[in-house]
Amino acid sequence: MLSVRLQVLIDQERANRLDEEARRRGVSVAAIVRDGIDAVLPGGPTRAERMAALARIKAAPPLENPPDPDEIRAMLAEAHDRVTRLG
Repeated sequence: MLSVRLQVLIDQERANRLDEEARRRGVSVAAIVRDGIDAVLPGGPTRAERMAALARIKAAPPLENPPDPDEIRAMLAEAHDRVTRLG
């Protein structure tokens, strides 16, 4: 999750190059900057690793639908009653 804002001042020529590359790739300028940081300062997962993780998530079997909230409340009330009777 992205949670830190970073402000960097650059010259117009670099801004133009970033805009052009972002347009060429069909992504945001911020995505280009993040990719550049990852290329220069490795340490986190690589793009290939992130893409492999995404592929594993997409290939995972679908999850069951969670119980209805009323069912959950009933299950919790029943568990609470059992604990209360024991204690």
